[in-house]
Amino acid sequence: MSKSLGQPESFVGVDVSEARLDVCVLPGGARASFAHDRRGLARLVGWLASMAQVLVVVEATGGLERALTHALDQAGIAVAVVNPRQVRDFARAAGLLAKTDQLDAYALALYGERLRPAPRRPRSAADQALAALVLRRRQLAQLIEADRNRLRRAAEPLVRASLEAHVGWLKAAIAGLEDAIEKRLATSTNWQARATLLTAVPGVGKVTVATLIGLLPELGQISGKAIAALVGVAPFARDSGLLKGRRTIWGGRRQVRDVLYMATLVAVRHNPQLTSFYAALLAAGKPKKLALTAAMRKLLTVLNAMLRDGTPWRAPQST
Repeated sequence: MSKSLGQPESFVGVDVSEARLDVCVLPGGARASFAHDRRGLARLVGWLASMAQVLVVVEATGGLERALTHALDQAGIAVAVVNPRQVRDFARAAGLLAKTDQLDAYALALYGERLRPAPRRPRSAADQALAALVLRRRQLAQLIEADRNRLRRAAEPLVRASLEAHVGWLKAAIAGLEDAIEKRLATSTNWQARATLLTAVPGVGKVTVATLIGLLPELGQISGKAIAALVGVAPFARDSGLLKGRRTIWGGRRQVRDVLYMATLVAVRHNPQLTSFYAALLAAGKPKKLALTAAMRKLLTVLNAMLRDGTPWRAPQST
């Protein structure tokens, strides 16, 4: 049984860099540093396993934290992967203005102790492999977009030929990854069932489905409000005294939000539920950007409810 079950007694901040893992434990303030390699991870996990009811807090660093979170998952130690911007804002509010690896570890431990972020669901090796494929496809898609922008400005024939060849190679590589993702999804009856429900929704294509399954495993497991905050489409107040600011969105999983944005652009044209919702917001005088963000949130909560209840999408009946 995991020693991290139940209410945590110790909060462990781990600052992750290429070479090192700096650690701070609260309460008590114990500090340690480990090499960021297989042996160092094993030593860190062994040290944490000797503690009772641990919650490890680590920033999402674009993948640098994955070896650590995988090792913690394997050991049954609870880990919360938190948004770096939220931690920075918290640290400034707490008066932690200096920035060193050790102070960052302390800020993460303090963030865990004060705010008690929910631990993420442990991810299996299959989950992580699917996520890696989805992320790699996204990386290649971004490279294609960058090269297409360069191609529009390139005048030198040799440069254009080089860019065109690279775009062709990237397209073939993306097609190969999409095939691998489709085959990987077919290996799990749970993934297949989720994909079947999601693809029935107008606007939700294969890329969106793969992204949601691979990068948002919490979909259908938590409330609509919580999933919106997790992705970063929940509005946050910016009010102070008599000043009433616009609600804004920030934080969350950028990779998921970007794909959800593209899906929503299609959905507000072809999904009757989203079309009427978006049109009503525009008719009420809402700016297009705000209305589209609200439609993103609406689409996400609909998908969340479908997976939570196991119910297929149905077009609203006209009256």
